[in-house]
Amino acid sequence: MKAMTLKSFGGVEAFKLQDMPKPVAQAGQVLVRVHATSINPLDYQVRRGDYRDLVQLPAITGHDVSGVVEAVGPGVTTFSPGDEVWYTPQIFDGPGSYAEYHVANESIIARKPSSLSHIEAASLSLVGGTVWEALVGRVALRVGESILIHGGAGGVGHVAIQIAKAIGAKVFTTVREDNFEFARKMGADVVIDYRKQDYVDAIMRETDGRGVDVVFDTIGGDALSRSPHALAQLGRVVSIVDIAQPQNLIEAWGKNASFHFVFTRQNRGKLDELSALVERGQLRPHVGAVFSLADLPLAHALLEKPNNDVRGKIAIAIETSAHFENDAS
Repeated sequence: MKAMTLKSFGGVEAFKLQDMPKPVAQAGQVLVRVHATSINPLDYQVRRGDYRDLVQLPAITGHDVSGVVEAVGPGVTTFSPGDEVWYTPQIFDGPGSYAEYHVANESIIARKPSSLSHIEAASLSLVGGTVWEALVGRVALRVGESILIHGGAGGVGHVAIQIAKAIGAKVFTTVREDNFEFARKMGADVVIDYRKQDYVDAIMRETDGRGVDVVFDTIGGDALSRSPHALAQLGRVVSIVDIAQPQNLIEAWGKNASFHFVFTRQNRGKLDELSALVERGQLRPHVGAVFSLADLPLAHALLEKPNNDVRGKIAIAIETSAHFENDAS
């Protein structure tokens, strides 16, 4: 099979497209022909060596799969060859999704939503599961509450807006002015241009000084120290960013705030919940660009570029039949 392997930690030149042995499904495992995958910040962090102690080189990386079951190992009862499936490979535990085939444990695999293409499904599995765990599992966002989502035009942010609206929350989000229409299309109630406005001032003005119930940090930087200034009493902050620099959280103490940190865990349950939202028309990933497996280094470079113009996700079409027409709106 063709696979994009990571030969060393560093820039995109560390990738090499080569022939690798096709994996074989063992007991409790499913062999999937990968039709599509996608790019996440986690992917370029792994490539550049942020998690070098957890990755043995050479490695096949990648953290999204949408494809078709090719074969099943002994003991598998949920799936059969020909089933369309989607999932997030177990991070740092075996080969990833940048290959034509992938093997995974039956327990983390779910049936792909029928209304999504493979390109779309591969653009939702990791980010959707992350948002679900953050907003539902950790901060328990409720109907009628308010939430500030940082980076609402990004891969995680645009999904978070849709899930928060499906829950019944009022959504505030920070984006560039040229992404206002896109963020509103995703369901945002109030959009804030982070380049021209101080989001804390904007939130306090829009909420008559009360603040929001939840802040979802997808951007890092000083978000952990600044976001509590926009919180209501007993507010919650949830972050998916690993931040090394110290943060001053004294404002959070005065708000009786709670902080949550999420690193995605794989399970079928979250994917099934996401599928229900998809089938009800409340959730759909936006694919901003599609690359081939051979051009995966270009996709990495694009996502890693500061202030890139991509809205939503960058997908990788691995199976030649996987196609998708980009929506430039």
